[in-house]
Amino acid sequence: MELMKKNIHMDRTRLSTGMQISLEDDRNIPDVKPDVSALVYEQGQIKIDEVKPVNEHVTVKGRLLFTVLYQAGEGEVALASVTGEIPFEEQIFMEGVTPADNVEVTARIEDLRANMINSRKINLQAVVNLHVKSEELYDEEAATDIYQNEPIEYRRQPVDLAQLAIRKNDIFRLKEEIPLPSNYPNVFEIIFSTVTLNDVEFKTLDEKISIQGDMHIFVLYEGEGEEQPVRTFETVIPFSGVLECYGCTESMIPDIRYETGHLEIDAKPDFDGEERMIGVEMVLDIIMRLYEEERVEMLTDVYGVTNDVDTHVRTAELKQLLARNAGKCKIAEHIKMEDSDPKVLQILHAEGNVEMDECQVADDGISVNGSVLVKVLYVTGDDNRPYGSIRRQLPFSYTLEVPGIRGDDMYTIQPELEQLAVTMLDSEELDVKGVVGLKAVVFRKLIQEIIDQITVGELDTNLLNELPGIVVYVVQPGDSLWKIGKKYYVSVDAIKEMNNLTSDEIRPGDKLLIVKYPNGDG
Repeated sequence: MELMKKNIHMDRTRLSTGMQISLEDDRNIPDVKPDVSALVYEQGQIKIDEVKPVNEHVTVKGRLLFTVLYQAGEGEVALASVTGEIPFEEQIFMEGVTPADNVEVTARIEDLRANMINSRKINLQAVVNLHVKSEELYDEEAATDIYQNEPIEYRRQPVDLAQLAIRKNDIFRLKEEIPLPSNYPNVFEIIFSTVTLNDVEFKTLDEKISIQGDMHIFVLYEGEGEEQPVRTFETVIPFSGVLECYGCTESMIPDIRYETGHLEIDAKPDFDGEERMIGVEMVLDIIMRLYEEERVEMLTDVYGVTNDVDTHVRTAELKQLLARNAGKCKIAEHIKMEDSDPKVLQILHAEGNVEMDECQVADDGISVNGSVLVKVLYVTGDDNRPYGSIRRQLPFSYTLEVPGIRGDDMYTIQPELEQLAVTMLDSEELDVKGVVGLKAVVFRKLIQEIIDQITVGELDTNLLNELPGIVVYVVQPGDSLWKIGKKYYVSVDAIKEMNNLTSDEIRPGDKLLIVKYPNGDG
């Protein structure tokens, strides 16, 4: 007698922790740059360069890349910018981690501020949240069938499982060249720029993964000519493409996220040799987890009718797809200017970043509390300070529907700011409207008993002789034909045939005739 087993490949988060770090540095303005009159706007990005697990700790090395837009001194170009990076290295305590573990780190800038020390020096301060997790791959072998030479009874139960089919990282390159409108001046120098992605969607196809979304580009540049006007250019470019993914099928469940890698924006000549093209090159780091659903018929119990069959059972942790769901949360707020803020004459640019502060399982869903950090760059009515910016944290709450979810279920949520519109109500108040998209993949953790081994021996003749040769059995609550047959070493089919039953259904109080034949087969 031999068990047939199926290998089930899965993943799980073994350890996770978080840490908040503070970064600060003073930077001199390069000699080629004009003096600083006032700081206007700042942006930053965290790059993780190295993650090294050791016993009980994880060393994380990275950099804060920053750009600070500022108002230049009197008699100089109106706006200028300074860029740089602040390196960091942190040791994060993680109990139980080992050098062999696969550790991932995600970083989020919670706050970034620039302060002016003097006309040639600025101070940068940042608060960064680091989330560290250790993932492990593991396999479970589940018994699905049995080879037998002697008569036995066994039963199986269908279990829907989500197996990890593909786990890999890849990169996706975006490259666009956008012409300036005809009424815009040629580019002399790009002063400041941002690129954000919206409505990014991944779909699994046969042997590949499609990606599509929108690329939002904002460029502030110094134009050619004696007056050297500062102009802004903003546009949205849809993009799409495919990633080769061997073994991928259309039916697989994607759990894919991306992070912005290398980004380069510069001016390029058009066919006439004039600097009228905005070139964008962007690399996305893609983190893929693809799952495959399969219904597995697992052996759940075995008993013998002519032999004594003993099973060894162990407990296994399996995964089952509970839900894939997406929701949209609208935000609508009015932003009032502080007394110290210069009044708004014209909005140049607005951007937002979604931050999830708390996620917890609620009734039939996942409750998400977070905020959108909205930053607005604008022209003021003050000739001495013609440019200004404001930032506001706008809270949101949303419950993503997941019927039947439990507290120990596992889930990942990917937030994205799908829409953002900022308009002037007057010079002191702005209207903000936006849509936050939330995409969730939810797995149920199944604690399943699996038959690991089976042994066959001779029946205990004393036990067999103690059983009556014939008995009228009265069905009790909770009884089944399986339980009765196992008790009397009689097959289920024999009980059904003896009692003219056409199904396995029995009810308390029913009377069943049980006959034990000398050969033990009922």
